[in-house]
Amino acid sequence: MPIPSPAPDRTCIVTGASSGIGTEIARVLASRGHGVTLVARRLDRLETLAGQLAERHDIRAEVVVADLTEPAQRRAVVEAVAERGLTPEVLVNNAGFSTVGPVVDVDPGREIQMLRTNVEAVDHLCALVAPGMVERGRGAILNVASTASYQPLPGQAGYAASKAFVRSYTTSLAGELGPHGVTVTALCPGPVRTEFGHASGMDDLADGNPLPEAMWVPVEEVGRIAVDALEDGRMVSIPGPLNRLGAAIANVVPRQVLVPVLARAHPSLR
Repeated sequence: MPIPSPAPDRTCIVTGASSGIGTEIARVLASRGHGVTLVARRLDRLETLAGQLAERHDIRAEVVVADLTEPAQRRAVVEAVAERGLTPEVLVNNAGFSTVGPVVDVDPGREIQMLRTNVEAVDHLCALVAPGMVERGRGAILNVASTASYQPLPGQAGYAASKAFVRSYTTSLAGELGPHGVTVTALCPGPVRTEFGHASGMDDLADGNPLPEAMWVPVEEVGRIAVDALEDGRMVSIPGPLNRLGAAIANVVPRQVLVPVLARAHPSLR
């Protein structure tokens, strides 16, 4: 399997592990015997999850508090893993969020924070961890993108662009690292009910989300699919058949046709 086998001195770094998809990926990895290093800003949630995973699965669960918008704190995550005598065999870049609304109304500072988290942190952590994986001849990286990466998204322009970067970067990295025994996978979920919507401000939109119910995939299923894709060494994984169909269609429809439709549908632009 592309994921290196578990060992007491090996760990899986999971960013954004305090909630949502990150929590579920950590749970699935732990259930399959892998030690985890949980990274996020909320210490209380990380400690609670680490305790649960260690007790339930008899694995080593570490906690590192970090704000991934800061380059020094990204480096500190990798340094903390090394100081604890652990080897990062798996890296899961899950941390991320979205701004919502027309670009002219979005807080520029918040927009930059999003890009630093969604784009800069993914690139930086891969650059920090991948050399060791190549040297050992083994490892696996999972970068969480989105089905939004397949299309422009008026109302969440910066978010869609950031996830397009993640998907493109991931597939390119797979070509570079694959010959060295390291697999790289892009997870592209569609809509998932987590705290993501609340954090991005989607909950405040009176008209709600226009996406049909059949496109929503339970977060527990997304976590399982993510780890399955890692174990299979898949380059891209999209949870849910309707999401796979939607991504395929969005990828080929002419932009002059698609963009006005998406702009009319987004609740923040109504």
